[in-house]
Amino acid sequence: MIGMRSQSTAGFLGAVVAAIALAAAFIYGPSPSQLRNPTPPAAAQPQAAPAAEAAPAAPVPRGPVIREVPNN
Repeated sequence: MIGMRSQSTAGFLGAVVAAIALAAAFIYGPSPSQLRNPTPPAAAQPQAAPAAEAAPAAPVPRGPVIREVPNN
């Protein structure tokens, strides 16, 4: 039967794609030792308190800027 041949081919290709995805998950995923013993976070560096709060910057104009031009 010709119909069964295409279904078998599709099933085989699906299994190949699934095997590649599973292999990539094992290769690029975290190792079990990393899951059991997570690395401690980096030591927090002391931050100096800001002397004065900075004023927010003026917003950047978007699009063409139209200004008044004096008529001389």
